[in-house]
Amino acid sequence: MDTQFWDEMYRSRDQVFSGRPNGVLVTEVTGLPPGQALDVGCGEGADALWLARHGWQVTAVDVSRTALERGAAAAADVADRVAWSRADLTVTPPPAAAFDLVSAQYFPLPRRPGHTALRGLLDAVAPGGTLLFVSHDLTDLPPHREGSPDPADYYQPAEVAGLLDGDWTVLADETRPRTVPGPPGTHHTHDTVLRARRLR
Repeated sequence: MDTQFWDEMYRSRDQVFSGRPNGVLVTEVTGLPPGQALDVGCGEGADALWLARHGWQVTAVDVSRTALERGAAAAADVADRVAWSRADLTVTPPPAAAFDLVSAQYFPLPRRPGHTALRGLLDAVAPGGTLLFVSHDLTDLPPHREGSPDPADYYQPAEVAGLLDGDWTVLADETRPRTVPGPPGTHHTHDTVLRARRLR
């Protein structure tokens, strides 16, 4: 699932996602004091726009230029609160200790030796900041088909929780029903959710 894959997916239709923010993001972030947020794999920008409209200053990152252009086109009212950035965070880590919120919603982060890419995301959370890492519950997914991406190749929230050290406190590490139905044609009825706060 490289840059070409994602660009082709977004170009294949006028709108890929609903345009609504992810339910877990809304549930977990409502009530947090706004600050600097990193939206990892922002897609067409629904989460970034919701955050910006609730007072956050957002860096929205994706590998797909098409997706970023769509997000920016919808952001006229908060153009000064969202920076759209084309980057591959599995290769180039974000700035360290720069964000009060790092949100990865259904972001396919591949496992790497030494957890290099994951460490980059964890390091981006400032002391006192929040990591929100959300995925589909794997038990909802159909059996893996040869030649298609294997969900087992990507980090799951519980696995990330197990890698956190004493600099963190885990506030949620659970499976819960989705707040809204999954996209048409999918079978996602549950999310796996990790919310953790960096202590230092």
